[in-house]
This record gives sequence, C-alpha cells and structure tokens, in this order.
Amino acid sequence: MSPTRLAVAQARHLVVKIGSSSLTTAAGGLDRARLDTLVDALAARVAAGTHLVLVSSGAIVAGLAPLGLRRRPRDLATQQAAASVGQLALGYAYTQSWARHGRTVGQVLLTSDDMVRRAHYRNAQRTFARLRGLGVVPVVNENDTVVTDEIRFGDNDRLAALVAHLVGADGLVLLSDVSGLYDSDPRLGTARLVAEVAGPADLLGVQVGTGGALGTGGMASKLGAATLASQSGVPVLLAAATQVGRALGAADVGTAFAPTGSRLSARRFWLRHAAGAVGRLRLDDGAVSAVVHRRRSLLAAGITGVEGDFEAGDVVELIDRQGVVVARGMVGFDAAELPELIGRSTRDLPAELRREVVHADDLVPV
Repeated sequence: MSPTRLAVAQARHLVVKIGSSSLTTAAGGLDRARLDTLVDALAARVAAGTHLVLVSSGAIVAGLAPLGLRRRPRDLATQQAAASVGQLALGYAYTQSWARHGRTVGQVLLTSDDMVRRAHYRNAQRTFARLRGLGVVPVVNENDTVVTDEIRFGDNDRLAALVAHLVGADGLVLLSDVSGLYDSDPRLGTARLVAEVAGPADLLGVQVGTGGALGTGGMASKLGAATLASQSGVPVLLAAATQVGRALGAADVGTAFAPTGSRLSARRFWLRHAAGAVGRLRLDDGAVSAVVHRRRSLLAAGITGVEGDFEAGDVVELIDRQGVVVARGMVGFDAAELPELIGRSTRDLPAELRREVVHADDLVPV
C-alpha cells in the first residue's frame, strides 16, 4: 500500500465529501438506501476512533420532488427555494440514519464569506472544535438558501478541501459516481485509471469533464479540490461512493493524491486559498525577489503601481512586471494612501507612514 493510502486509512481527523448524484435521483429525491449505506460506513470509521466531518451535497436535488420539479433549476431564486425545502429533508434523513448508530449530527451551513472574512473563518474553526468535543458529527453544506453567485464556492468539492484544512484534517476522501481519476472519459471504454498522483507530472495528458444534470462539480472540480488539498499537505483519496466501505477502510480503491506541499498555518492557508483579493500591487523585480525568495515584508519603495479600491486590512494580490501573481497578503494602507508613497524609501516618508505596506507575517507566496 502506498504511504498516501496508508495515511488516509489511518487518519484520525478525516473529511469526507459526498456528491448529489451519489445520494439522490431526479425522480425520487433522496435515495435513503444509498444514504444509509454511506452512513453505515462513516459510523464504522467513527467507532474506530476517527473524528469525522461530512461535507454533503444534495440539498437542492432533495427539494426537487417535493416541489414537483423534474430537473435541477438554472435560476438562482428557484435553486434557493429548492435548497430551503431540501435542506430540511437532507438534515432529517441524516439525523435518522445516524441515530441508528447512536450518533448525534449537527448541520453547518457555510458560504465563501465565512472563509473570506477572517473573523468568520476563526469562528467556524471554534464551532467545529466544539462539535468534536461534544462528540457530534458535523454535516456541512454550502448555504444555498442565501448564497449569491458572487459569494458561492461553486461546488462542494472545493468547500471540502477548504474545510479539510480549516479543521486540521489528516486526510480527505472525495466520493463520486466515478471510481477514480481517469486519463479520459471512462464511458468511452478506453480510459485508464490513474491510481496514484505523486505530483503534476502524473496529470500530464489527463482530460476531465464538468458536472452532470444533478450536480455542479464533475471530475474537473474534484481534481481541483484534490490538488488544492494535496498542495496544502493533506493526502486525498478519490473513489466511488459505491465502494465507500473500502475507501474508508483499507483505502485500496480509487485514486490517491500524495501531499506535495507542507501544511500551512491556518492564517497562511486562509491568505493563499480562502480570502478574496480586492486589489493588486505591482512590484519591481527587487521587491518580487525580497517577497518571494527572502520572505521579507513589502515596502513602498518596491511598488510600481496600485489597482483596485481597498482598505487597510483587506487582502491584495502582489504581481510582477508581467502581471503574474507572485504572492497574496493583507495590506496595511488604504488604496487612496498608496499613490503618494510608492517608489519612496521608508526613511523619506513621514514618521506616521514608516511601516510595511504588507508585513511578512501577513504575506504568503503563491
């Protein structure tokens, strides 16, 4: 067994994501038999001592049948109405199913705002920690009833990757209606399963598609989520929901993504992946070298341009002369203050302005 699969099999803190198509049907809403099979496998893992967080899609699809809708709606208002009805049905189904194993579940609904805003992010961490301390299994979903196009995650695969880091998970399992990552469409009959992904070289030539009728993800979003998590130090297993027992047991199915990066602190992970950038600072070559290679603070002298309307404390992207993003950080000045400071040495500035534009502790290369 590969070290990655062993890490997932032995993870004490595990995030598991399940997609809509693995829990529901367009005609009948929630498939209770499939949901119970999932919960049985999850409960066995919890009984073995794993702290588990479940990221579950399915709220919108679960609301289709009760509302008499034949397919997933395209407009946001109807999606939110379906989620409002379906979220209750999904939560009730999980409560009943987990009760068979004597377990209590709690619902956690998130929007990307809860990841972008630092205070919300820290509060979510505290909530998950307290639920774990109380022995509650969190069931997470995007808050589709209030989310807008501007602040949605886009799919629960990315949400699962972000939650995995937020809760300090040792592993992430993405359950799908496909048995792993293939180098082309597996429906064509000539596709090859990519069993192990140790790095970017193993993904060369891999072609993936987008979601189906019931979901918003597809293999492209799962690959993106697996890459995000693995680059942040979290081992990932992508497997079929129909093989959930083996995926959560020996982890000997599907595709394993080895962690390729070191685990960032929660703050640096938030800066790199979760926070929304609201502006840009253009740097000269010397500043790029100082920020990226020497991990120094960004000073006004190294800035050549300012883009966007932001305030002190907002997250901005730092770009080089070619416009490539080289880092992200929390800026110490309002956008309106910077034009008179850029390119000037710190010693030439008034005393009250002699501070870093982006401090090294608030900056992360990308």
